[in-house]
Amino acid sequence: MRLTIRGWTALFVVVVSMAMGREFGPRALNAVVIPLAVVLIAGLVTVARADRPEIRRAPVPDGFDGERRTVEIALASSSTVSATVRDTVGDGLAALDTDGGATAIEDGEAVVETTLEGDDRVTYDVRLEERGEHRLGPATVTVSDVFGLVRRRFADEETTTVLVYPRVYDVQSGPGSDVRAVTDAIAGRDREAFDHLREYQRGDSLRDVHWKSAAKRPDADLVVTEYADTEKSGSATIAAECTPDRDDELATAVASVAVHLLEADVDVGLALPNGNCEPGSGRDHRRRLLAATARLEAGELEAGRRDEGDVLIQSDADGTRVVIDDRTIPFERFVGDRDRAADPRGGPGAPDRTERDRPDGGAGEPGVTS
Repeated sequence: MRLTIRGWTALFVVVVSMAMGREFGPRALNAVVIPLAVVLIAGLVTVARADRPEIRRAPVPDGFDGERRTVEIALASSSTVSATVRDTVGDGLAALDTDGGATAIEDGEAVVETTLEGDDRVTYDVRLEERGEHRLGPATVTVSDVFGLVRRRFADEETTTVLVYPRVYDVQSGPGSDVRAVTDAIAGRDREAFDHLREYQRGDSLRDVHWKSAAKRPDADLVVTEYADTEKSGSATIAAECTPDRDDELATAVASVAVHLLEADVDVGLALPNGNCEPGSGRDHRRRLLAATARLEAGELEAGRRDEGDVLIQSDADGTRVVIDDRTIPFERFVGDRDRAADPRGGPGAPDRTERDRPDGGAGEPGVTS
């Protein structure tokens, strides 16, 4: 507990006034000295009696680069006192000013003024700026008297984390696209069940060309065979590796291809330099894959793990490339328009997703956990 600048000023005025009173008589100074002394003593007593507030943090939902999240801190106190809450915002996140001025930003920390009275709750917004796992907290609570003369600081050690997923791009998967052949093969496309013929497009596998039709029409364009879908889904493991400082590019490519295969009803697994993820499907598995790409670290795979992958994605100084069926394709050819992002919940979505576009499928009010 200590005096503020305002408190020291008040104490100085009281001391000087008392000294002048002894010299010239106290009657003319009573109107100044006594009220200041009472306010100063009351401030000391109020802050001294303030107990340490109990601080609980609500979990912050995972999100994507560029999205906003609300950070919520619950405070419980048995006394009524003014308080300033300062919360540390880690690298990769940016605290945001609120329109009403309730939140201030000082040295990268979020500062919220409030009054503790029983159960209280403070919130502020952050913008997710970098892929990875980032820390929020610890928080400090500074209580003061109503006149701001005395203050007392309480530090808390509890922190929470928020996971930021890499950007996910919409992979082009129409007829003739580079990824269509491997998607069909992995997803359980039955090559014995003929469906129809269509015109050949760049990127189609030559093994799908209907050569009998081509022989009958030598002057016409080639045609390829489309095969029927089967009810059984396939399974694929994406192996990924990169050189240092290329992990963000690799994470984006892995997440984009993984989400695309999941939308094609493929069970997807990952083999990453810092961990594995067994093949699976469904919303929960989708989140596990995105969480794995959020934590992806640079490194090389062992030869055995690299060979086990149905799809190999590599990133280095020459760029990011995808290796499928002995074909090496630059990742840029998979995504086409970089301004079009994929919605990881399924289907294309705008790149400027809002708070309601969460990987868990919808907005939910954050709850405070003990």
